[in-house]
Amino acid sequence: MSVQQTIEQKLADQLSLSFLSVENESHKHSRGENSHFKLTLVSDAFSGKRPVQRHQSVYGILADEMANGVHALAIHAYTEEEWQGRQQEVPASPNCLGGSKHDH
Repeated sequence: MSVQQTIEQKLADQLSLSFLSVENESHKHSRGENSHFKLTLVSDAFSGKRPVQRHQSVYGILADEMANGVHALAIHAYTEEEWQGRQQEVPASPNCLGGSKHDH
């Protein structure tokens, strides 16, 4: 199973999601394959949670991946109501500007 498939499976298994998109954005960065992912998640499990709490829950689910090669997650976590209000638009991720010790 690929890193992306593992991420998708873990999130689907542990969150009641009505929408999930996992995009491998590693090609925009200097850390190699399977290092950067953009996640868009829609679940009413996020109701009443601040953005930082939503992110913490995702990072908790993906702790093994973060410890083993995944460098960064761009997390866009919404409730059903928020998702409908956004008209299903997700912010674009910026290109990597470098600057890590791996870039030198």
